Amino acid sequence: MDSKRIAFVAALGATLLAVAVDPVAAYSSTTESLIRTLNQQLLYAGIPIAVLVEGILIYTVWKFRNNDEPLPTKENRRLEITWTVATAIVLLFVGYASYGVMANQYITTTPQDTMHKEANAVNVEVVGQRYVWTYNYPGENIQDSPELVIPEGRPVYFNVTSVDWIHSFHVPELGLKQDAIPNQHHTIKTKVTEKGTYQVYCAEYCGVGHSNMLSKVRVVSNEEYEQWLKQQQKKYPADGGSNSTSNSTAGNSTSGGNSTSA
Repeated sequence: MDSKRIAFVAALGATLLAVAVDPVAAYSSTTESLIRTLNQQLLYAGIPIAVLVEGILIYTVWKFRNNDEPLPTKENRRLEITWTVATAIVLLFVGYASYGVMANQYITTTPQDTMHKEANAVNVEVVGQRYVWTYNYPGENIQDSPELVIPEGRPVYFNVTSVDWIHSFHVPELGLKQDAIPNQHHTIKTKVTEKGTYQVYCAEYCGVGHSNMLSKVRVVSNEEYEQWLKQQQKKYPADGGSNSTSNSTAGNSTSGGNSTSA
């Protein structure tokens, strides 16, 4: 078998192996699904290229290991054109796939997106403060709740801010991560597709209590969510918005996409 066939078989085998070992995961949110799918696409494109390059390198080192008088490589215009075109195709694929994900409003939420919310959307203001997270529900008469509860299958807009210094609202299992900056509001959007409890972290070092700045996201059915709202309205009623920063203008809200927390 010649070197070209060996390289092709090796690249094909590596690709099939990557597909075979990839677990069929049920993603917990639309955001996580978009990020993980993009990572897989780039992985499938990168593995054959890596195997091909390393295969050629190993073959070349082995074949010419006893060559004490190496000669300069002759110019091969066809080969140069081939690898230039191949590189361009790979870059176009990566750019197209990445743009399709990064431009999605579940990854990068723009001010225009926040102005045209779905009728059944849930709005939550996430407030970071040393060393706790609190949650306000504008329009639901709930303020400073220590518990974050959202319904399954409905779009959720998190308006993230801080009252002291920089924190970072991070829910790895849902693919969410957004810096919380004082006097600024950054919106991220998701739709959770599986009920359950998910861990919230602060991903930006904020002092001695940073590691204890934890919280939970509880995803429940829509019926349970409505019941929870009624209970919380009695426990944490809003005081007319004097302590809430949710009344920021649309012009103060800047787009803040989720990072790839793969």
